[in-house]
Amino acid sequence: MKITNSQLKSTESTIAIIILAAGASTRMGKPKQLLPYQGSSLLRHTIETAMASVCKPVVVVLGANAQQIYSEVKQPSVTVVENPDWNLGMGSSIRRGILSLGTCLETIDAAVLTVCDQPFISTEIINSLVAAYHATVKPIVACEYADTLGVPVLFKHIFFSELATLDETVGAKKLINKYYNDVCSIPFPLGVIDIDTPRDYQQLQKNQGGKEILSFI
Repeated sequence: MKITNSQLKSTESTIAIIILAAGASTRMGKPKQLLPYQGSSLLRHTIETAMASVCKPVVVVLGANAQQIYSEVKQPSVTVVENPDWNLGMGSSIRRGILSLGTCLETIDAAVLTVCDQPFISTEIINSLVAAYHATVKPIVACEYADTLGVPVLFKHIFFSELATLDETVGAKKLINKYYNDVCSIPFPLGVIDIDTPRDYQQLQKNQGGKEILSFI
């Protein structure tokens, strides 16, 4: 779904985006946030994609290896939040991200939650979430891939309190399932690809030229 100029104007500074990048990358054996990708890194690629979207502010939640990763994130237009409880699970990072919006909550209508290890995320996907939110008036807009709904996902502000009180061990999917009838989706078939292991990364490098992408799936 394309976002129109009128929608772009109406969403300016009202939709935040939170990039969850606090994990320890235990299966990778080193911080996957810093893995080289398209001339930068997986995390910087995600940040630049978010910055080019209609979403503001851009919040990045760090945790494990935060000091090592911080230089990859630091720039005036990005808010960096550190989660000291990252080891408790994804829910703790979602909480930190949502709470970081506290100073501008009056102007934030919704927030997109995304991760840093989906290499095929694009500005168009993020903007399509926002466009679908305005077009359908559904309070949750999720990406659809591999017969499931997941991140990136947009939540209207009415869910912020629940997001901030999620159990540490669960992620956004819990609310997607709980409020399934209030969810609309956009297609993101390559969203099924995330980079968790050295083999995943090797396959990504092999296919960065755009060929045989479906071999991931």
